[in-house]
Amino acid sequence: MAECLFCGIAAGEIPATIVSSNPHTIAFRDINPQAPVHVLVIPRDHYPNLAELAASGDGLLAELVAHAHEVAVAEGIADSGYRVIFNTGLQAGQTVPHVHAHVLGGRLMNWPPG
Repeated sequence: MAECLFCGIAAGEIPATIVSSNPHTIAFRDINPQAPVHVLVIPRDHYPNLAELAASGDGLLAELVAHAHEVAVAEGIADSGYRVIFNTGLQAGQTVPHVHAHVLGGRLMNWPPG
């Protein structure tokens, strides 16, 4: 999908600070971090939102979540705790229409934020 920012990152056409990758998913640092660790994990294939990824039934959602945990381990936040967030739709704050998991940690994650 030529117009998708995250497809461009996955294809290596748009620069990003890559944390890790595998044949199906890629993880990179968020350009507007909300915590000391804020990494996005995306599928290389385009799915506009979480619901469509889950409906695909191809196991990619489980692989993406496993990659999010691998990021937490590599970033040193797995033992202290981390948050994985999927925003789905504009009202939820999804700003890029390509499903992505936010991996956040490195500080106390209060709710509500602030």
